[in-house]
Amino acid sequence: MDQLAINEKVGAYYMLLELSGAVNAYTITELKTKVYSYILDSNVVLDMSQVSQLDSTGLGVIIAAHNDGEGCGTKIFILNPSNEARHSLEKTGFLDTFNIIHSVTEVNDAL
Repeated sequence: MDQLAINEKVGAYYMLLELSGAVNAYTITELKTKVYSYILDSNVVLDMSQVSQLDSTGLGVIIAAHNDGEGCGTKIFILNPSNEARHSLEKTGFLDTFNIIHSVTEVNDAL
């Protein structure tokens, strides 16, 4: 079975969630809980540099959180998406929906 490790770090204007592993229907519960515990009050940065898979379930949770964040005045940022994550975002047409960043210092610039 796939696994997903999530490491949390607090930044000045955001909560950073470092993801490692598969983001899919089997692993999405913990990520969904964590993203929603922060997105209503804070910007969220998803470091996807170590994501080995991003399926439609994972993408759906991230899109829903993105939309809910917009309603609260917060944003989701995707930091350094892996080739697999970038491919999933591109093939579904959602790559341009997200703020793709290469460093957490870009969060302040985008606010």
